[in-house]
Amino acid sequence: MSTVTSSPRLPYPRLAPAPYKALLELSGVVKAGSLGKQLIDLIFLRVSQINGCAYCVDLHWRDLIALGEDPRRLNSLLAWHENDFWTPRERAALLWAESLTRVIETHAPDTDFETLKLHFSDTEISELTFVVALMNSWNRIAIGMRMPVAKEA
Repeated sequence: MSTVTSSPRLPYPRLAPAPYKALLELSGVVKAGSLGKQLIDLIFLRVSQINGCAYCVDLHWRDLIALGEDPRRLNSLLAWHENDFWTPRERAALLWAESLTRVIETHAPDTDFETLKLHFSDTEISELTFVVALMNSWNRIAIGMRMPVAKEA
């Protein structure tokens, strides 16, 4: 069954403006935090890959390219466990993002949290957790409402 569409199922920003605005505001807050735009977009991209959100994968891949990210690294993100393109800090963040996105399977184990503590402050861990939660929210909205991938680059 194909889910490719040319328009969303509903004009949800217009139909639910308050929660939509709140998520946009939260997006601005997390992007203004201490983690840096490149790491945040990297996490956004990985979470979107896990959730299978074509709209968000395309959006955050393009954002990372615009920030100067190496396309080779991005092409290997799906298999980040198997290559050495990522710093220990990025690897800890990716592990945490996967752990929280797959929380029904992982239950966010202490080992993943302890790995984070080696590379991030408590504030950064808290912000990273919100980044992951936010992207999971946007993915569920984009998938549920069938947000189409932009045809132009």
